[in-house]
Amino acid sequence: MLCALKNIVQNKKARHDYAVLERFEAGIELTGTEVKSCRAGSVSLTDAYAVVQDGQLILLNAHIAPYEQGNRNNHQPRRNRRLLMHKREILRLKKSVESKGLTLVPLSMYFNDRGKVKVDLALCRGKNVRDKREDIKKRSDDREIQRLMSARR
Repeated sequence: MLCALKNIVQNKKARHDYAVLERFEAGIELTGTEVKSCRAGSVSLTDAYAVVQDGQLILLNAHIAPYEQGNRNNHQPRRNRRLLMHKREILRLKKSVESKGLTLVPLSMYFNDRGKVKVDLALCRGKNVRDKREDIKKRSDDREIQRLMSARR
């Protein structure tokens, strides 16, 4: 990724519930008050996911809080938002989702170096309980190894 990224929000639940297979960067179509809310950090991607509808990539369930200084033209917090990618990439994602039973999950939202809001989108497979337990065990083993290595010095 580029050097000057300003992180808006991370979807930590997604990394816990899904195994990330492939990652993509997508632009997002926002209104003015939504961008201002993003700058304030009032965004949640907890239950968000993306689908392909009519050849377009749509982000569902992403919550961007209404802008506090907004007037009556303020946006709806959980409206569907269009993600911007090349048509070839969208068709490839659609094929993967339909044939392999995968899910498109947003991992994070950030401002790039040009000030545009971008979404880090991932092609994911759901984890079962056993996979989650294995990840927890591996993390604790890695911590124990690091602790022993640092005590050795």
